[in-house]
Amino acid sequence: MYLGEADGCSRLALLLPPDQAGDGWFTLRGEGADLEPVDAEALTTGVALANWHATHTHCPRCGAETEIANAGWTRRCPADGSEHFPRTDPAVIMAVLDADDRLLLARHPNWPEGRLSVLAGFVEPGESLEMAVAREVFEEVGVVVRDVRYLGDQPWPFPNSLMLGFEARADDPTLVLNETEIAEAFWVTREEYHAKVDEAAWGGGTSLSISRRLILRWLHRGG
Repeated sequence: MYLGEADGCSRLALLLPPDQAGDGWFTLRGEGADLEPVDAEALTTGVALANWHATHTHCPRCGAETEIANAGWTRRCPADGSEHFPRTDPAVIMAVLDADDRLLLARHPNWPEGRLSVLAGFVEPGESLEMAVAREVFEEVGVVVRDVRYLGDQPWPFPNSLMLGFEARADDPTLVLNETEIAEAFWVTREEYHAKVDEAAWGGGTSLSISRRLILRWLHRGG
């Protein structure tokens, strides 16, 4: 797959069969935060395209096996001639704050103890981004939010998302958890957050993720 050019060099990605992948490979999750921006962008693009190729091997119109085309940026069906393009699923991720400027953190049921993050979810058909933020927060923890404000975004190729970061405010901090989505949730002050991370009760997260950047923005704003 051709990823582009930078500093006079072409960036390419090689798709390996699953039986050739093994332990010890450099990964975006593990080492991506240590890369120069241009290399991190290339690796992110390569991972996203590889995930798409791995899950879109057949034509959705006729079921025939498709072929890689256009240097990895499309797949072509040899049976009906149709072209298929990589997809990106928009997802919202939000730092929710209450009237006391506490941050809402939560843990998914599949996550281990101590792994907490801000809430996130996929945008549904027909929704604006602000609507998606409000719906996801209410569905997951029963909190009504207002003043939804866009802060930034990040490609997240696990497998093919674009994460759109927001901040929102809640007047009533009462939590009613959707237990299929949330195992536990807390409103935390900056002092409580630092104490939990310092005692290794909570992980601090990786600087690669937009969730970490949202948390850091809240922490730094408090001095």
